[in-house]
Amino acid sequence: MTRALRDRLRLYLVTDPELCARQGLVATVREAVAGGVTMIQLRDKTASTAERVERARALKHLLRGLEVPLIINDDPEAAVAAGADGAHIGQGDIAPAQARALLGPDKILGLSCETPDAVRAADPALVDYLGLGPVFGTATKNDHAQVIGLDGLARMVTLSPLPTVAIGGLKPAHVKPVRNSGADGLAVVSAICGQPDPQAAARRFHFDTREESE
Repeated sequence: MTRALRDRLRLYLVTDPELCARQGLVATVREAVAGGVTMIQLRDKTASTAERVERARALKHLLRGLEVPLIINDDPEAAVAAGADGAHIGQGDIAPAQARALLGPDKILGLSCETPDAVRAADPALVDYLGLGPVFGTATKNDHAQVIGLDGLARMVTLSPLPTVAIGGLKPAHVKPVRNSGADGLAVVSAICGQPDPQAAARRFHFDTREESE
């Protein structure tokens, strides 16, 4: 799974209910995937498990056959009920061992890490990838931890064998420095969800990626 998962993390969209409201969740995700998003996380802190299941099922229908995994934020039970590909948890959420027990051995489990100690403590037997950040400040999460910057990101990447995705205030201009840090990809929210054309916004990240490889 590891190589395929690293590829899927390349451009990881985390949805925001307010930012997606203009076009609707499904339409926003459809356009983002058409623009090159490789992984989706359904994040809605105020929704109930039943509401998350309903929205996740709609997204699973949309993503069928596209090889774009769907991850549910903070709710392994919803991930299982909806047939999603996995769940993502934070340091203050359900414990990784409990989340893994709910998900079973085959689904993806991601874990947010904001400090080097958290990265070192992440158990590869339980967790499949790490979300590292915030790299920069972001208005989509007002209570975020202290920013780590690109240098902090690079240091944290070296502390675990797990695949990693950077998050926090990232824009297309950050593709090359994030990749140079050793992280496998970028997780973004407002840079795609908050744009009038999510498809074009997603393509801008891949344009920079192509430049990087030349």
